[in-house]
Amino acid sequence: MLKTILIILAVIVVAAIALVVFASTKPDTFHVERSATIAAPPEKIVPLINDFHQWQAWSPYEKLDPGMSRSIGGSPSGQGATYAWDGSGKAGAGRMEILESSAEKIVIKLDFSKPFEAHNIATFTLSPAASGTTVTWAMDGPAPLIAKVMGVFFSMDEMIGKDFAEGLDNLKGIAEK
Repeated sequence: MLKTILIILAVIVVAAIALVVFASTKPDTFHVERSATIAAPPEKIVPLINDFHQWQAWSPYEKLDPGMSRSIGGSPSGQGATYAWDGSGKAGAGRMEILESSAEKIVIKLDFSKPFEAHNIATFTLSPAASGTTVTWAMDGPAPLIAKVMGVFFSMDEMIGKDFAEGLDNLKGIAEK
């Protein structure tokens, strides 16, 4: 009986070590992006992204936790505008700050404090398209070992990408009105 338990423990330890070794070969950063073409000029789209007061109308993350507290500060919009949130459920807690803002690109520093600490950059790029403007929502950040291990079982691109696609669809619906 003791021999069987020791064999099982040895197999578990070897499997855990193999998982960590395999995960450590994954990239040290991640990138997720989705794009949508919106039948509207940039001057109609940029204010929806550039002003955190507008995010409740289109961001899929606003619906995650109805009891989430929000605090919008800094500049009214554009560079220096800030948005902090604290939710009790899936929304977690964190802070965003617009670092760069133009008609072609909005760059946001995105800091999560819970459920775990993470520091990422979200970028909205607006490019001319035949039928309006193509908006690309991207997020880049470091991939620490725990994220690499989780990435063996879950696709960050699929998890976050579907939210970005939903948000861009919502943005499209508002901007095209």
